[in-house]
Amino acid sequence: MNENYLPICTCCYAVRVEPQRAKALRPTCMACGEMIAQQVKHTVAPINKSNYMLISNMDELKQLNPKRTT
Repeated sequence: MNENYLPICTCCYAVRVEPQRAKALRPTCMACGEMIAQQVKHTVAPINKSNYMLISNMDELKQLNPKRTT
């Protein structure tokens, strides 16, 4: 990649991407990158006597609590 070349955002195709973000697999501008990041919902939960687990489904998170009432 040429150092003077700045790719266009792959979401909005309206603005040039900053050099720090241009090296990403899918270069997006700050506004589009923030919008994409807010669409992904996940949390990290500790498993009893084990490791941490990435949870993206809320029902799985509810099943991890052994003292739940519902």
